[in-house]
Amino acid sequence: MKGVMSPRATVPPDDFLLLVGVLPEALQDAVRELPPGEVLEVVMDLGRPPEARLIGGVARLSEAPVSRKELEQVIAQVGSVGEDNRAGIERTLHRVSAIRNRRGKVVGLTLRVGRAIFGTIDMLKDLIASGQNILLLGRPGVGKTTKLREVARVLADDLGKRVMVVDTSNEIGGDGDIPHPGIGGARRMQVSRPDRQHDVMIEAVENHMPEAIIVDEIGTSAEAAAARTIAERGVQLVATAHGNTLENLVLNPTLSDLVGGVHTVTLSDEEARRRHTQKTITERKGPPTFDVVVEMVSRDEVRVHRDTAESVDRLLAGEVPGGEQRQLVAGRVEVKPASPVDSPRPTRGAPSPARPPLPPSRPLAAPSRLASGKARPAAPESLAAESSSREEAERRQPGLRQGTTRLYAHAVSRDLLERVLRDIAVDAKVIGRLESADLILTLRSRANDPKLRKLAGKAGVPVLAIKRNSASEMRRVLRDAFLLAEGENEERVREAVLEAEDAIQRVLRESVEVPLTPRPPRLRKLQHRLVSRYHLEAVSHGSEPQRHLVIYPLGALVDAPREPEFEDEADDEGAEQPVTN
Repeated sequence: MKGVMSPRATVPPDDFLLLVGVLPEALQDAVRELPPGEVLEVVMDLGRPPEARLIGGVARLSEAPVSRKELEQVIAQVGSVGEDNRAGIERTLHRVSAIRNRRGKVVGLTLRVGRAIFGTIDMLKDLIASGQNILLLGRPGVGKTTKLREVARVLADDLGKRVMVVDTSNEIGGDGDIPHPGIGGARRMQVSRPDRQHDVMIEAVENHMPEAIIVDEIGTSAEAAAARTIAERGVQLVATAHGNTLENLVLNPTLSDLVGGVHTVTLSDEEARRRHTQKTITERKGPPTFDVVVEMVSRDEVRVHRDTAESVDRLLAGEVPGGEQRQLVAGRVEVKPASPVDSPRPTRGAPSPARPPLPPSRPLAAPSRLASGKARPAAPESLAAESSSREEAERRQPGLRQGTTRLYAHAVSRDLLERVLRDIAVDAKVIGRLESADLILTLRSRANDPKLRKLAGKAGVPVLAIKRNSASEMRRVLRDAFLLAEGENEERVREAVLEAEDAIQRVLRESVEVPLTPRPPRLRKLQHRLVSRYHLEAVSHGSEPQRHLVIYPLGALVDAPREPEFEDEADDEGAEQPVTN
């Protein structure tokens, strides 16, 4: 589908020279020589040369360092700096942000050029006119606020609606008591403090009878609750939120309510069989606040989820969320189905599509032996090669796969294994054919049986070895394999696993140490297990209740005491190493 898009035009004038006028005289001439349409912001830091940041790079405005007097001169010409360290120039969209030192004195300024531009939302006009609640997502600087400002103008002037803009930082309507003409006939309510945005949102509905409300940067649970209240009263809501994609929002416990919220439910055996899933699954909690979610890829490209509820359900089911891609090409809007991502996100603790697949759990890893007899972990690449495809690799992971995990008992009591599986309440069953198994459990003394190794290698089935044929040994190794934390809430376990996975991927990608948030001992132990699958080092730091793990990259020298809560686990691992297929 294609549509003609009106050419973009800047609201006359964009007041660029007013921003230039607040600069020190020595810098004004240098900024005027730059192409106005290319300037994004001017940066002044105490003791450093001033710079202008352009769309295509950075231009130094002077070789002389910025003095404190010059900073004070700029501040004196703009509005008062609020609690959010932001100020503006009256009746313009420019923003001046301050950096302070410990004593509260300004040591740096960022003067950001604000422009109101017509034609930026032609890709979304049909959605805006529909009266549905729309949420815009995207990285900083991609143009969310610019589009939000144009939405306010179109709703008020073109569609004739009563529009109220809740303007916390004066970015939508500009600084001063009279709003910028860029929002058209929309009315504007300013917010005295950033933490009062949710109160002003409710006040706008109760006192001013709007047909549409515009809100920039929903970022707290109170604001998310206020947004739901507005939507339930039949007022059209158009807003932006922190997050790049719909998946980011679903995984954000603070803001997930905007798209329906997420909770973990336990199904009956019959229902799990009917759905062909595991017993514990993640589902959407309720109807989403926003009917449509728009992911802003760039200024001229968006991904639209027309049915938020359906997209979230597909995402939680491990499927591609779908949507449609809208792109501005040569002045025309092209609409086509969104290109699928590499792989969907499974419902239980699996990595996002943009990340490499999670390697098998530690009991499934295959350590090689040195001459000294100590275990040396195999390279992550060799672990990934255990399966012929990504789908097969995920199918072999009992802690992450969907559906029933099939266990084969070799030289251990089948009845005892079945009883342990019932006790730990996992979706698994014991089968009689090794070739159909996802996991083999055997005694350490029988793990090197040539026939077993040959069959397991041919079928590609990982082998777990336990020291004794006892319920406690089985329970411990299966808890590890299935990522269980006894006595912990399922949702808290899921959050801890997802946080650890994100941190692991960052460590592998950037080779930096990453601290995790404080967790109870059982959840730290679970995160420690997960880290060890990648053969990284994790060490706990701090004292309860602020004790937390820090993950270190491969080869990092970690000078830290041994973790008491993990000592028993490490000792057990020395007695029960998994075997190689």
